[in-house]
Amino acid sequence: DEVDLTSVDEMSIPEHELPGKLLRRGDLLVCEGGEIGRAAIWDGDIEVMSFQNHLHRLRPIVPDVEPRFYVFFLQCAFTQLGIFEGAGNKTTIPNLSRSRLAGLTVPHPSLGEQQAIGSTLGRVREALKAQDQSLAASQVLKRAAMHSVFTRGLRGESQKETDIGPVPESWDVVTLEEICDIASGGTPRKSIAEYWGGAIPWVSGKDLKSPSLSDSIDHVTEEGAQTASRLVPEGSVLLLVRGMGLAKDLPVAVIERPMTFNQDIKALMPRGDYPGSLLRSVIYAGKERLLSQVVTSAHGTMTLTLRDVQNFRAPRPSDPSEVDAIVAILDTIDRKADLHRRKRGLLQELFTALLHSLMTGEIRVHDLVAADASSDGVGRDAADSIEESA
Repeated sequence: DEVDLTSVDEMSIPEHELPGKLLRRGDLLVCEGGEIGRAAIWDGDIEVMSFQNHLHRLRPIVPDVEPRFYVFFLQCAFTQLGIFEGAGNKTTIPNLSRSRLAGLTVPHPSLGEQQAIGSTLGRVREALKAQDQSLAASQVLKRAAMHSVFTRGLRGESQKETDIGPVPESWDVVTLEEICDIASGGTPRKSIAEYWGGAIPWVSGKDLKSPSLSDSIDHVTEEGAQTASRLVPEGSVLLLVRGMGLAKDLPVAVIERPMTFNQDIKALMPRGDYPGSLLRSVIYAGKERLLSQVVTSAHGTMTLTLRDVQNFRAPRPSDPSEVDAIVAILDTIDRKADLHRRKRGLLQELFTALLHSLMTGEIRVHDLVAADASSDGVGRDAADSIEESA
């Protein structure tokens, strides 16, 4: 439902071919290969724009067609309903040929209902985009705040140069080995049912998606935790040291309850007056130094060694009250980001449910309007109702 113009290639098209190769506002573009059926509408913001030969361009030949309705219908049909299973040619890459696309049977409600459904789902998509933008803004703020407090502190004191860059004059620079106990994880045997399904969170790389972690996807029993993975206390920092997650970022989180973890993760348990939330931020602020140590094996596995983690150097404030103030600032920004992350999750669930219900006729748009009118006595457009609910 969106065209990304961040990077657009150019090519020469002969003048006599150009009319048949250009896009017009409202054209429906559908992917031929890869994620077949993925679609978006061209909004016409750039006057002269052509399209790649792996896209199909569709234009209405009858007046009662709203192209955006079919963007959402194709998404539902290919990702939820499976009604076009087998529509693509099964080569090494799934391919949706022109003839197969043209032969797809699709619903054709009234133009008014098409427009209402497209508008309703579009409002939820806009709300999702707004949360993405707010989350991105909070992450930019967090990076700026970390750079400021870890190089200047909060007291306006002079700086000194160190091997990790400038830090406040009164601060030290220490290794993680000096301020943390470091533990390795493991995986209980999958074949032993008694080890799995308990109440203890067992963390893997797929869980490390936010600065703090309150739970995990998988859980183990006490017996399972004892066999292969150490139980580490609340406030520990879990750092991914092996896996494809290291290709783009450095997954690291502070845990809010005792947890176990697998062999792709190291647990850092701070000693003394260096809280886990500060440690997590310090590691993330200096992630480029750690990521520069990543080694890729012949099989493509990306790894940080224990020595890499132990030798990572971090700034340490000298005054515990300054530590508390820095933690409070960074935690406030993290909570803001987490709020946007949770809102986005709820909006995505709403969109997925609405997409299925509206495209199968389980819910009709006029039902949404009628329900809203009966609830407050004021009839509104269905899209407005959904946006307010979201």
